[in-house]
Amino acid sequence: MTEDVMTQARMSERQLDAESLVSADCDAVDAVSARRSQSKLPSFEFSTAGLPRSDQFAAWHKSFAPMLELTDTDPKTTNFTGRQRLWDLGSLVLAQIRTDSLAFSSLPLHIRRDPVDHWTMTVLLSGHVRTDAGRRAFNAGPGEVQIHSLGRPFTGVADKSEMLVLFVPRDFSLETAAMLGSAEFSTLGTGMGRLFCDYLIDVANRLPLLSQADLPGLVAATRAMILACVSPSADHSEAAKGPIATALLEKARQLVHSRLLDPKLGSEMVRRELGISRTRLYNLFEPFGGVMHYIQHRRLLSAYAALKDPNDRRLIFQIAEERGFSDGAEFGRAFKRAFGHSPSDVRNRGGGGIPVRPDLEDCPSQERLGVLLRRLQG
Repeated sequence: MTEDVMTQARMSERQLDAESLVSADCDAVDAVSARRSQSKLPSFEFSTAGLPRSDQFAAWHKSFAPMLELTDTDPKTTNFTGRQRLWDLGSLVLAQIRTDSLAFSSLPLHIRRDPVDHWTMTVLLSGHVRTDAGRRAFNAGPGEVQIHSLGRPFTGVADKSEMLVLFVPRDFSLETAAMLGSAEFSTLGTGMGRLFCDYLIDVANRLPLLSQADLPGLVAATRAMILACVSPSADHSEAAKGPIATALLEKARQLVHSRLLDPKLGSEMVRRELGISRTRLYNLFEPFGGVMHYIQHRRLLSAYAALKDPNDRRLIFQIAEERGFSDGAEFGRAFKRAFGHSPSDVRNRGGGGIPVRPDLEDCPSQERLGVLLRRLQG
């Protein structure tokens, strides 16, 4: 009898041990799943559905206001349908957009004051878009890739369509700057262009499965795809083949970095140091909005870092003055245009680094695209 009891006890003990192991394994799996869930790439959605007709297009217009002027081509319709889903990829932004028909135009004068001056690579999934960029006009349909420069003047019309739009900042890389600058305002109708179309569609389908840890690899793969698939337009082919231009631009960037706080830093100093003509300097920095635009942008980034540094307790005006801003109001306006916050807001939040990443969850949904585009700072 005693032996039977001991046997039963040992069996019960083994069962408890097994149940504990299963429970521990389940807890571990739950913990891993929770970590993966927490690190999933967030997406942000905005839709005009549910709004009164009188407010639908106004809300859609506001969402694109940092980059485009939109016009409702048929305001008498019962509804205007617009829907966007945004992914923050760190140094890139991807948007999936559905829209009813509209007209659009760039904001070149506004862009000169605003850092939203990126390239867009648009893959049409349905519908058609026509763009007129002065001497260049082109049409695009489903499966074709369009390249636009938000910093240059253009107009266009889109019928009811769905598209993927990849926003590529000017400072993404020297190679992509040269390549996209040569191919802007064109469609990629080649086999490689169709390959890029398939790639971007596949990325959009897989993004819900990716985590923050996958971002560096995704960004590197996308850069490689851009370089492999974008063919320069014929009339800019020489500019695209510019290893000398690339070397000059890198030297110029290093000069700006090393002399950033020098009050004499300007286009003439950069031109002399590089030993090139004013025309060549203009062409080098044209993709970045000009030499002075580039210098001011770098100085604003430097000011942001100083304001976020808890050990730097100088007055805001002193930080601004050190970076060439003699007018505090002018500095405040330029800073807010660049980062979406005033210098005092950034200082009061404290902390280190330059992530310039306001919480998108706190933004009105129609303003998130503008916030993300302003994040694409070099």
